[in-house]
Amino acid sequence: MPLPLHDFDPTESGVPWRVLESRGHRVVFATPDGQPAEADARMLTGEGLGPAKPALMADANGRDAYAAMSRSDAFAKPIRHDQIDPNHYDALLLPGGHAPRMREYLESHLLQGVVTAMFAANKPVAAVCHGVVLVARSLGKDGLSVLHGRKTTALLELQEMLAWNVTRLWLGDYYRTYPQSVQEEVTEALASPEDFIAGPAPLFRDAPGKLDRGFALRDGNYLSARWPGDVHRFAEEFAGMLPAR
Repeated sequence: MPLPLHDFDPTESGVPWRVLESRGHRVVFATPDGQPAEADARMLTGEGLGPAKPALMADANGRDAYAAMSRSDAFAKPIRHDQIDPNHYDALLLPGGHAPRMREYLESHLLQGVVTAMFAANKPVAAVCHGVVLVARSLGKDGLSVLHGRKTTALLELQEMLAWNVTRLWLGDYYRTYPQSVQEEVTEALASPEDFIAGPAPLFRDAPGKLDRGFALRDGNYLSARWPGDVHRFAEEFAGMLPAR
């Protein structure tokens, strides 16, 4: 699970970590310099989110999972991004996050190379929210995105614009990582606009006992999801793609 040093989403990292660990898998973390990462604090505390705080911040499941993950030895001792050898790992998990310091992760040529190698080896790759942007930017030998010819989902434009519009008066572009929306950029990398699958209306977050509220899309050994409200289903489906431990 590669991460930036700051601003990744706590739910999109913590919940999959908890599910994978519970199934006997060993999750190795990687950061740019090998120092422990820190999730987007605003998603944990809700500070500055105003009236939208209950809807936008991480819920109790996400906060609890992140707290447990952040106490783990593996999280405290990540490797560096340039130490990731795709041959040594069974799968790759790419959480998202929208705050400004996510850009070092989304724009990392090192990580894009890792994604390309994992796709070339047909190993499971799972990406959620802005993590799909990292996948879309990863190019194969043909110069096309590894998502060209595949189906995917990602953070929906309506979700991104709603969060931005209800907070921009006091948070500015906190919810706009780039001027172009996630859905727009990812769709441009696909063979056809119809290969972007929006899924059902994201009205409610899923939970361990309510996986039907979430949405995850699988295409071969690639799995994608849209937002923290999909992540329990996303994590369960990803665990099901891996060999039993």
